[in-house]
Amino acid sequence: MKAHQKLSLVVGIGLLGLFMVGSANAEPGITSNTIVIGQSAGFTGTAGDEVKQATAGAQLYFDTVNKQGGVFGRKIVLESMDDGFEPKRTIENTHKLLTEKNAFALFLYRGTPTTESILSTITDAKVPLIAPVTGATSLHEPLQHYVFNVRSRYRQEVITDIEQLKGMGLMRYSVLVSNDSFGNDALEGVKQAIKKFNLPDPVIASYERNTVAVEAAVKKIFASNPQAVLLICTAKPCAAFIKEYRLAGGNQQLVTLSNVSSKAFVQSLGKDARGIGMTQVFPSPDSPVTAISKEFITAVKNHSELSDSYPAMEGYISAKVLVEGLRRTGNKPTREGLVSALESMGGYDLGGLSLKYGPSSHDGLNFIELTVISKGGYVMR
Repeated sequence: MKAHQKLSLVVGIGLLGLFMVGSANAEPGITSNTIVIGQSAGFTGTAGDEVKQATAGAQLYFDTVNKQGGVFGRKIVLESMDDGFEPKRTIENTHKLLTEKNAFALFLYRGTPTTESILSTITDAKVPLIAPVTGATSLHEPLQHYVFNVRSRYRQEVITDIEQLKGMGLMRYSVLVSNDSFGNDALEGVKQAIKKFNLPDPVIASYERNTVAVEAAVKKIFASNPQAVLLICTAKPCAAFIKEYRLAGGNQQLVTLSNVSSKAFVQSLGKDARGIGMTQVFPSPDSPVTAISKEFITAVKNHSELSDSYPAMEGYISAKVLVEGLRRTGNKPTREGLVSALESMGGYDLGGLSLKYGPSSHDGLNFIELTVISKGGYVMR
């Protein structure tokens, strides 16, 4: 064997030995004083405002925990990367978070197509993903061993909306839907509700995801003369549709899902916001209706920009779930230990909200309520 070959072999064996020693001592992302948590989400793109607010809410909770000494002396470090709400970039970011940032767990990913794009990656890497910001059925059924949902399902939101509209005497619907797996999933909920309540088939108009190209959908839905319109879209295309639809003379009841529930969305609508129905999958962030609402109101006392933000509330609650899971994992955390710890949280009281976790369910919460936007732009229960 030549000298340079011997040197390469020695160096290789040495590096392998160091890797094996390091691996035996700690999981990726775990040091004596930190826990690295990775996030990929569309800080830019059609859901950017909601992503920023949710992340700020989560960081607020992490900051509180860190000021109190962290979890077993380890402070939580959130490494966030922008994927522009595009699945390809989500995959790339996840690879970097796991190989370069050494994230112990993943957290608060945003969107159905983006989150679905990394399911095989997290399964192969055996890394938990906590609180993806999507209500897609694909993350619930079949059970994803490494995915722990917090928010309720889109299909249940849609069924709740249609049940409410039917109770108001509104039977004929049109639907604006994103042309992607998010839209397809929620649209299945529409079909289930139509069948359940024996209603006429709705008129469906789609638009291309991550765009605001809704002009054709406005024309199609306006021409259908519905009694109500269900909006299955992200914030910016939803806002574009509402403005153009109202401008065209469409004055029917409009109803959105919880994914657009942000201050920025309501403000962007101006006078057109009044009367829009909106499902929520978390309690009110500015009304002390539950213990978690009271806790959140206290936490944002010096953060007025988050005071009435449903996305910030989601981020805050999601961070609380993750931290409780980390505490239950113990002072020598492993990824599989975190999975087991989260599964032990069935019935855990977040403050008036109970988690549905266990070995056979990673569903999270089952909370849905209907709200309406008032004349002054306030979300009213």
